[in-house]
Amino acid sequence: MVVFLLVLVVVLALLGGVHWYVWRRLVRDVTAPGGLPRRIGTAAVVVLPLLSLGALVSARAGVPFPVQQVIAWPGQMWLAVLLYLVLALVVGEAVRPLLRAWLARRAPAAAAAPAPAPAVPEAVPVPAAATEPLTETAPAAPDAATATPVGPETPTDVSRRLFVSRVVGGTAAAVALGTVGYGTYGVLRGPRVKRVTVPLAKIPRAAHGYRIAVVSDIHLGPILGRAHTQRIVDAINSTQPDLIAVVGDLVDGTVENLGPAAEPLARLRARHGSFFVTGNHEYFSGADAWVDHVRELGLRPLRNERLEIAAGFDLAGVDDVAGESEGQGPDFVRALGDRDRARAAVLLAHQPIVVHDAVRHGVDLQLSGHTHGGQLWPGNLLAELANPTVAGLERYGDTQLYVSRGAGAWGPPVRVGAPSDITVVELASKQA
Repeated sequence: MVVFLLVLVVVLALLGGVHWYVWRRLVRDVTAPGGLPRRIGTAAVVVLPLLSLGALVSARAGVPFPVQQVIAWPGQMWLAVLLYLVLALVVGEAVRPLLRAWLARRAPAAAAAPAPAPAVPEAVPVPAAATEPLTETAPAAPDAATATPVGPETPTDVSRRLFVSRVVGGTAAAVALGTVGYGTYGVLRGPRVKRVTVPLAKIPRAAHGYRIAVVSDIHLGPILGRAHTQRIVDAINSTQPDLIAVVGDLVDGTVENLGPAAEPLARLRARHGSFFVTGNHEYFSGADAWVDHVRELGLRPLRNERLEIAAGFDLAGVDDVAGESEGQGPDFVRALGDRDRARAAVLLAHQPIVVHDAVRHGVDLQLSGHTHGGQLWPGNLLAELANPTVAGLERYGDTQLYVSRGAGAWGPPVRVGAPSDITVVELASKQA
């Protein structure tokens, strides 16, 4: 408990510092004190992180699902915008002195330019009457109609500091919003289909060209719902796979709230069926209830078990490591211990980190997800620290590991540098 509280304090302090920095650069430095823009900006910097906190904890706090849906969009989206705002503003810190120096060099050059000589009027005859002494009078005030108008305010009329702050802050905001907008479009558009050929030495000639559609990390929740599921189902069915593997993190919520959103999964079609293994997020959402529900939808859960596929290989699935807290973690002995190792084995396991167990048990190909490919750059750098493979196909001893980037998104429905995917893995026999 003490460690948790310390971590919580550190996280809150970090978030507070980040939001103060954003307020300073995007509100205080670019607005007039006491003005309406400053009041609006200050309110936004206070309210948005509260919505983000609410979006993150509302499900576990038992908040009604319609309320979760209302706060999820602004709360989750702000997290993505905040990330790229801070990155852009940090880059802007290097630009600020360069821009100020450029303005400083430009100002003296403009001041040193010689002013144009005044025009000399031609001499005109002076009437005699004009030579008589005149009574001194005050000069007449210029007529308002003929007075020289004051030009519109330009950057030179604004202080150099304010001008630089507005340029850097405005550019950072535009970059952040553009990046997040494009990343959101990529998620809501739906995942693209990738195709990967995996040669396996033990696959018989009859299984050459066998197609497994791999989908992971769908993450149904307050934001991604039934329409998201339908896009994924349509994309998978269009590939006409022989087998479908849903490798975890299907949901972020209970069957009661998200059952209707998952219903299109009942329309998945494959010659040898659809299979499901749990991911870590299922254990946050009621894993047993979801296992029962996907079974009702026509998917077969593989919970530390194995079956023989008619094409000539074994298909196994293990529970996610997050299930260990509930006594439901991966059991490789149960799933693979007594099999015939002369046959090829394909393993469904949500997290790539179990690949070393797969190697020890003679698995030929492991299909995983979990990483999202990092989801939000530079998150891939962090994902590389925690996972043997972040995305794609790699070999570990005699075992090949394929990691999908996933079809959905956790938290903000945004992906940057890690587009969502559904992968058709085509098995290739070396005997063909």
